[in-house]
Amino acid sequence: MYTGPTIFSQLMQHLPWHHFDQCVTRYRGNHKVKEFKCSDHFRVMSFAQLTYRESLRDIEACLRAMRSKLYHMGIRTTVSRNNLSNANETRDWRIYAEFAQVLIVEARRLYADEELSVDLDVRFTHWIRRPSTCAFRCFRGHAFEDARVRSRCTPC
Repeated sequence: MYTGPTIFSQLMQHLPWHHFDQCVTRYRGNHKVKEFKCSDHFRVMSFAQLTYRESLRDIEACLRAMRSKLYHMGIRTTVSRNNLSNANETRDWRIYAEFAQVLIVEARRLYADEELSVDLDVRFTHWIRRPSTCAFRCFRGHAFEDARVRSRCTPC
């Protein structure tokens, strides 16, 4: 049985954590936080994304099943739905958006010379459904003027 670091912790070691700490400091992400720090929140949500977790309950159940490995994965605190819910609601989203931009810049630098296997000239607009009039009315406060959109509108 292999007892070395988990694949998740190996993946997390490659992230520029000093940039993440700068983002957290800039937006005061850990201000008045005692236990569930931003780095733990990021690791938990990254784990959830990589393992296709669909809800807070699903995330909590999966992490509790691996309780003995959490420390080795870099998650230093207990994870509960309440902690996750509060962190998702109160933490400034700009911390994670700015860190994502740092990661995108790094990925572009690393893969600048490689050819992409995806043809970026293909238009994907036919895959995206246009929002209905009700959606525009709800979000913009007035009806959208396009007749094609209006015909597909469903009552709110």
